[in-house]
Amino acid sequence: MYHHDVLVVGAGPAGLTTAAGLARHGIDVLVVDRHAGTSPFPKATGVSTRTMELLRGWGLEERARAGAMAVRPYVLVSDTLIGPATAEESFNYPTAEEALAVSPTTPGYLPQDHLEPVLLEHVRERGGTVRFQTELTGLQVDEHGVRAELRDLRSGRETRVSARYLVGADGPRSAVRNALGIGFDDLGTLGDFVAVIFRAALTARLPRVPGAINAVQTPAGSGLFVPTSNDDRWFYAQARPAGPLVPADWTAERVVELLRAGSGLPDLAPQILSVQPFTMAGQVASALRAGPAFLVGDAAHRTTPMGGIGMNTAMHAAHNLSWKLAWVLRGWAGDELLDSYPRERLPVGVSNVRRSLNGPGADEDGLQRDIGVRYPGAELAPDTGTRAPHAWLHRGAARISTLDLFDGRLTVLTGPDGAPWLRAAAQLAGAGLPITALRIGVDLQPEDGAFDERYRLGAGGAVLVRPDGFLSWRHRGHVSDAAAELGAAVARTLGWVSRGAPARPALPGAPTRSGRPPLPSRPAPRPCRPAA
Repeated sequence: MYHHDVLVVGAGPAGLTTAAGLARHGIDVLVVDRHAGTSPFPKATGVSTRTMELLRGWGLEERARAGAMAVRPYVLVSDTLIGPATAEESFNYPTAEEALAVSPTTPGYLPQDHLEPVLLEHVRERGGTVRFQTELTGLQVDEHGVRAELRDLRSGRETRVSARYLVGADGPRSAVRNALGIGFDDLGTLGDFVAVIFRAALTARLPRVPGAINAVQTPAGSGLFVPTSNDDRWFYAQARPAGPLVPADWTAERVVELLRAGSGLPDLAPQILSVQPFTMAGQVASALRAGPAFLVGDAAHRTTPMGGIGMNTAMHAAHNLSWKLAWVLRGWAGDELLDSYPRERLPVGVSNVRRSLNGPGADEDGLQRDIGVRYPGAELAPDTGTRAPHAWLHRGAARISTLDLFDGRLTVLTGPDGAPWLRAAAQLAGAGLPITALRIGVDLQPEDGAFDERYRLGAGGAVLVRPDGFLSWRHRGHVSDAAAELGAAVARTLGWVSRGAPARPALPGAPTRSGRPPLPSRPAPRPCRPAA
């Protein structure tokens, strides 16, 4: 029996993001996936501004952007791919200028089969273990944690592992979700489609920079062309009759004819890489937590490709869950903090699934929807629950964003008269909590008036920012007892107490990889096995 802190099933963007967040905190995480490796298909290509902020915070933005494509952030409509555009519709992603007004970075367009290896490498760099061609064959979940049976698909060898926590990131047909008995509700479908991945010398023959999505309307049928790499690999989708794919209807000759008609290039010589059916459906799990088990990614909420929000929603949820699991495992937070994961992320998932089915509202601000998520919850004080605003600061000669300050710790930002907050934070840090306090105007210098406008601290006010960059507490003006105020705010933020209850008096020492605190006591589902 092999023991781990966390077992993650599924090595897609959600599973790898979860594992990376855990490994960065020194957590012993094992990821298993039945596939031979990361995705060989481009799948999602839109990486939102907020997702890029998360990658930037982990030092991965440069590696991620190495696979970025030059596309316009629009849906371009034309009769054929090379024909004049007849309409230009917002993809609901901002332009670079719009993003840089409120963020240190911009969205990117890069294929999932480039991003997944970046995340995988980071997990392994940080000490996480990832085992491909490994299938989950049995699962028990109870008050002692989780015990899983795994099979190596190459050798047939079976092993048993146990873990404090389990994360199901194994897609819309999740074996983990089925084993936990969690329902998956259908919110609607947009129809059945066939997806073709192909290579062809297209880009140099286009009269313009392609859109992120390019819709064509030909006598042979309407379709979507999506660039998926910088070396002329493309995705093409077209509606098809419901039911199983009939191979005779989608021969190589017919597919080539469709691509030639849709592109407007009768001499196009595409190399067909794959032809697969898929259904544009919206589904959401009825719960995201069952005892020590959690769901992320498509196991939790499946969106359609419309709007480019599925992978981003998955990675944001995984980022939210990973720091909370890590802090509970390290002894820095109470188990109540884990209840905030479904409370915060389930409404976002449902909303984003519906949006992928119904499309954005006529006056929707896609950037604000991406970076402006507001979380509810008893541990969050009024006027908080949002991503901390971006503003440029200077630390000596270095120019940094406020968003560069938060990963891996609690952060108190205060004004130049905030010495009491610094002393209060130092007391908590002395007890073993990862927390720091910074005075704006003393430790860091604002580049312009954006910080004062967006944070409104004054000379002696303060805000508390979680490790995921979300505001959890604000105090306006000077304070008579900073230690009591900050202690109560930290206790609420970390799930030690509900709002209004006394603050937790002391913090435990942080366990190492080999020294684990006892499993929190809470109800759990009966032992179960994955569905066949």
